[in-house]
Amino acid sequence: MNWYLSKLVFRIICGDGQHRAQFDEQLRLIAAADKEEAFRKAQEMGKREEDSFYNSKKQLVKWEFINVSELYLLSELIDGAELYSRIEEQDNADAYVYTVNQKAENIFFAPTHQLLQLV
Repeated sequence: MNWYLSKLVFRIICGDGQHRAQFDEQLRLIAAADKEEAFRKAQEMGKREEDSFYNSKKQLVKWEFINVSELYLLSELIDGAELYSRIEEQDNADAYVYTVNQKAENIFFAPTHQLLQLV
């Protein structure tokens, strides 16, 4: 069994969709025998997790699975290995740096650090 890192892409549509396009990119670990199985499993996962609900403004919000945009075989887990990188462009650099530092502080100082739990 091999481990793969996949990127699932979802489009978020609120109301009639007349807003700036929003996409959620999620990195997921997939256990599979080969690349084809990993790709299929990632696509099935994305389809299963499509969702729709009403927000507080009574607008329908839809999460539509687009596809698997990246798939990488993880040959071994190495301490400090880079798994993902993305260049982020912001209009306000100071606000972005402040937000990153606030998130880091919450991780470090929160009495009960919430870890990702897969159920």
